[in-house]
Amino acid sequence: MAASNHSATEETKKRHKHEGPQKHIVAYIFSLLLTLIAFAAVMAGEVNTSFIIFILLMMAGLQVFVQMGFWMHMKDRGHLYPIIGILTGVVVVFTMVIMAEYWAWW
Repeated sequence: MAASNHSATEETKKRHKHEGPQKHIVAYIFSLLLTLIAFAAVMAGEVNTSFIIFILLMMAGLQVFVQMGFWMHMKDRGHLYPIIGILTGVVVVFTMVIMAEYWAWW
């Protein structure tokens, strides 16, 4: 009985490995860098507006992945249902935006 209990605690330790602050610091610096790039693109002033919108959307998309992966821990095991829920919400919102555009144009 004691041997099986000992192996269960070792398995738990293997599953719940502590990441440490290094990855969080890197993610925080990357988030700040993305924010600074977006701010600099807007403050440049003489850049084409469509290019600025493109850069802002790209920075926002990257920011979402950084936030989901590092701060909400979606990169870890056992988060399949929240990921499916988020992706379903993205598909629904994207469909609603497309339908609203078609409705407004016609």
